Amino acid sequence: VHPYQGFFGDDTGLNGVRLLCDTGTDTVTSSVGPYGDWKAPVWCPRGERLVSFRLRVEASRGLWDDTAATDMAVRCSWGKVLDGQGLYRGNWGYWSDVCDPACGVCGIRSRVD
Repeated sequence: VHPYQGFFGDDTGLNGVRLLCDTGTDTVTSSVGPYGDWKAPVWCPRGERLVSFRLRVEASRGLWDDTAATDMAVRCSWGKVLDGQGLYRGNWGYWSDVCDPACGVCGIRSRVD
C-alpha cells in the first residue's frame, strides 16, 4: 500500500497482493507496482481457507489524482472477515463468488497500471 502523498503527490493506493499458504513459506503474488510497503500478514483461523474477496476502489476523480484500488478484504471459510489494512479512500465493491470451503482460493490474477 502506498500511503497518501499529500496534495501535490501522486497517490497509487494498492500496489500488490500476496497470498500466504498456511505453512507461511509458500506464496502467490500479484503483479506488484514500485511504490508502497507490505503490511503485516493477516491469517484465517487455523484449519480455514480464504474463500472470497472484495476490493475497496476509489472512483475516477477526473482531473484529480486517481488511486483506483485502495484496499482488499477477504472472507475465511467460516465467515471471518480479514481487512487488508489499506487506505480508507473509496467504496467497497461486492464480494466475489464464494469457493467451496473444501477448496478455497488458490491463485490470483491482477492488472496493474
